Amino acid sequence: MRGPVEPHLPYLEPIVGGAWWTVGAAALDSGAGTVILAAGLGVTGGLIVALRSRYGTGSPLPPGGRGRFLRLLGITVALVAVAGTVLGSTGLGELAVPAACAMVGVALVPLSSQLDERSLLAVGGALMVLGAAGALFALDSVGNTYSQGLVGMVAGALLWVAAAHRTGLLTEARGRVRR
Repeated sequence: MRGPVEPHLPYLEPIVGGAWWTVGAAALDSGAGTVILAAGLGVTGGLIVALRSRYGTGSPLPPGGRGRFLRLLGITVALVAVAGTVLGSTGLGELAVPAACAMVGVALVPLSSQLDERSLLAVGGALMVLGAAGALFALDSVGNTYSQGLVGMVAGALLWVAAAHRTGLLTEARGRVRR
């Protein structure tokens, strides 16, 4: 059960989850993809509004934590960009999204120790497994539906659930349902 302690970076998972949902929805047909994208952006916005009213900006990172977080973010973004470029130029572009998913999962592992949150460790491991499964789907199927659509939307949903769990929104919702 979560205590009254405010989390660090409360908007991290909803924003990253919204980005992944957008990547996944981009692989779908324009009609259904637009509706699914809008629903995902609605979930992202709803989570951010709920977290903002509950925690404001959250608690500050420990000394040196901001620099460590920004370095981790910069390295991850650079590696994703380089991997996407290299995979695209070698004819393996369908592996770019699963590889990026695995890289984000790897980045969540050290972030979990920095923020002292086990849920980020679990989500990081799940994203690594999802990236590996997405790579297998990409190599075994035609099109981006599995390698981009499925990986993106599942990654987004995992991150949204992790945000709701880490910030106590799931516990609050369970308490309201039981009443």
